Amino acid sequence: MPVPLFDTKAPLAPLRAAIDAAMTRVVDSGSFILGPEVQAFEDEFAAYCATAHAIGVANGTDALTIALRALGVGPGDDVVVPSFTFYASAEAIPPTGARPVFCDVDPETFCVTAETVKAALTPRTKAVIAVHLFGNVCPVAEIEALGVPVIEDAAQAAGSLSENGRPGALGTLATFSFFPSKNLGCFGDGGAITTNDDGLADRVRMLRFHGSWDKVSYEHVGYNSRLDALQAAILRVQLPHLDGWADGRRRAAAHYEDAGLGKLVALPVAVAGCEPAWHLYVVRSENADALANALGQADIGHKAYYRTPAHRQPAMAEYGHGVDLPATDEVARTHLAIPMSPVLERAQADAVVAAARSALTAA
Repeated sequence: MPVPLFDTKAPLAPLRAAIDAAMTRVVDSGSFILGPEVQAFEDEFAAYCATAHAIGVANGTDALTIALRALGVGPGDDVVVPSFTFYASAEAIPPTGARPVFCDVDPETFCVTAETVKAALTPRTKAVIAVHLFGNVCPVAEIEALGVPVIEDAAQAAGSLSENGRPGALGTLATFSFFPSKNLGCFGDGGAITTNDDGLADRVRMLRFHGSWDKVSYEHVGYNSRLDALQAAILRVQLPHLDGWADGRRRAAAHYEDAGLGKLVALPVAVAGCEPAWHLYVVRSENADALANALGQADIGHKAYYRTPAHRQPAMAEYGHGVDLPATDEVARTHLAIPMSPVLERAQADAVVAAARSALTAA
């Protein structure tokens, strides 16, 4: 039974007519840059996250850089960031003039903790980027108790829940990506920044628009980073379905557990008090390469995402030299993402587990 790593088409199929109508509405309006469609999505997404503000930007990477700039991060500052994450979490820091300082993760949850962040703090630390990796939710309150503002990188965590609220409302600011494969995805690039701080929201809005309110007076050296109206309209159609899709992702994880996958590999562990909407379902095994080979032979999607963590990437050499992150090295070596989607069925989970069993019981 072929099983794709992602299934982005099936969840959207019932929404096709509504999406087509939304796109036609935007085309007929002639308003393509910011405007009422983007404002409506921002209002709806802020309400969903339970924040005072949501500001649409061009992509998740810009969202991180702009959030850092809004906090006043600049030359001479340090920003703590995990190394086991998508490269953009670290890449967004140097354009501000600040220095990435890499921290370790909990190997069971793949998330940073107060302890791993504390070990990386320096006298120059201006902010912490807490990545809600794979849909898990970092213990933001415990990290903020260290006395440094936290930016949530929630690119992979739309739809997740924690005992303290949704991602997006837990830190000083939060950033989202709406890349098509994300839990809430548009039909191109898109992103957003959420916050409860009115002053930070105003600064974000100026920074996304060349540092200006009115295209006449420019208060900051900013960016041309705006969410397109077409993408906002598409996201508005999908947003009411996000919680249902998140439940589907949790059901898919339960299918794997019920099928006995945990007897073969280490399953991801939810952070205490968290109900992840698993963007990726990432397992660990000392025989990850054998597992990948067996899944490939069975036409089952899989991917090792961060075999080379950020601090070991060539462009980060000046920041990663001499950094020792043992948990990061372990999970980088042993992790593998297996199929995950809101519509993954028990029979598909059984097929994945059967392929895993054939590889790992013989290894």
